Amino acid sequence: MPHGPGEVGLGPWEGEWPTGPGSEVYDPDLLRDGDRRNVVDRYRYWSMAAIVADLDTRRHGFHVAIENWQHDFNIGTIVRTANAFLAKEIHIVGNRRWNRRGAMVTDRYQHVRYHPDAQSLAEYLGECAVPLWGVDNLPGSLHLESATLPERVCFLFGQEGPGLSPAARAACSATFSIAQFGSTRSINASVAAAIAMHAWVRSYADFSDAWRG
Repeated sequence: MPHGPGEVGLGPWEGEWPTGPGSEVYDPDLLRDGDRRNVVDRYRYWSMAAIVADLDTRRHGFHVAIENWQHDFNIGTIVRTANAFLAKEIHIVGNRRWNRRGAMVTDRYQHVRYHPDAQSLAEYLGECAVPLWGVDNLPGSLHLESATLPERVCFLFGQEGPGLSPAARAACSATFSIAQFGSTRSINASVAAAIAMHAWVRSYADFSDAWRG
């Protein structure tokens, strides 16, 4: 097929199962039944715990936070993108329940924290010496494109439509907008999140560690 294989993953392990040093990462059930998960080949047949442990050795310095007052469907997509760019942590502000469908199970490979409000998030990040940057096209926001991103930072995104709440704006050390040139007032929240995360990746990531497939 011109755009990839017709079936994701691999069937049962062929031949003798792995043994010896390093074999502890493998999941016996996956070796027996096959691994059809949406994971990169590097982690094929690995247990979820082993994958998370390996990701923890390589996570990037940025965090992602999302306000969750209206059960926004974008949250799952943002979480999936945060996994793709290997965010340090993901923070849900407000309601603990959120629509996980768009995350496609990637939240299980991330560290997700919950905060009752933006001030609680800011206090937690302050203890970790991580500045909180809001991303919204608010009056007075600075251009994200011309900003010098800190290596340790948390990007905070509001709900689709209303954007960052007043409490979130007050909790942020600064707010940044993504440059737009057309007629629409705003771009989709999950798209904005992807742009912000990719801006960090372009500044700090080790591209030799990136995968293609």
